[in-house]
Amino acid sequence: MSDPNQISFAQAFFCSAFAASFAEFCTIPLDTAKVRLQLQKKAGVDDGVGLPKYKGLLGTVKTIAREEGVSALWKGIVPGALAITVANPTDLVKVRLQAEGQLPPGVPRRYSGAMDAYLTILRQEGLGALWTGLGPNIARNAIINAAELASYDQVKQTILKIPGFMDNVFTHLLAGLGAGLFAVFIGSPVDVVKSRMMGDSTYKSTFDCFLKTLINEGFLAFYKGFLPNFGRVGAWNVVMFLTFEQAKRVFRG
Repeated sequence: MSDPNQISFAQAFFCSAFAASFAEFCTIPLDTAKVRLQLQKKAGVDDGVGLPKYKGLLGTVKTIAREEGVSALWKGIVPGALAITVANPTDLVKVRLQAEGQLPPGVPRRYSGAMDAYLTILRQEGLGALWTGLGPNIARNAIINAAELASYDQVKQTILKIPGFMDNVFTHLLAGLGAGLFAVFIGSPVDVVKSRMMGDSTYKSTFDCFLKTLINEGFLAFYKGFLPNFGRVGAWNVVMFLTFEQAKRVFRG
């Protein structure tokens, strides 16, 4: 006799896909803020770099919304949603579109939209440019996904051992935050390198990007945007795992 608490593979797949899509939509503004902060270079490193335009997660979100409109926070959501299928080129275009707001006032925008970004990159940089940052992108996804999946159940089981805690929404929320914190701490350096390489075509390789960032800005630069990154990944984990757990309960009846 089957266990009524178990759900089928198809139901679990649907729950996971729905939860991940909903989490992506809810947290893409935090991803946009994270990318802007990661691409923002230290004052004095390059000519023309003055006081930082963006300060903190909320400050970055407010600046983007004020200067570019609220919809700019969801820039790159279409190519971002396709990234899992088409992979690196869509992720690169997402980062380029999210970085558009960093251009100085008066400088024309490079891309009018996702399709224009693809065509412009192909025309100006060549087909291979669409796979810029492929190495750190693969490493970033592997590290963060492994850290999230490995730590969620571990954090959840640890919380459940504390007297008074039950397998409920609050526990799922705490476990999602814990998984997100662990994933960001482990994956932040390679995430910064990935964003830098995708947003700036002047880097020759992953090692070149890593070395220049380390020499010019110091080791802490690899944790630039840590709080927005945690805000994005942590919120993504919370929304994803909360949705996933509740969707499973619906199928269980």
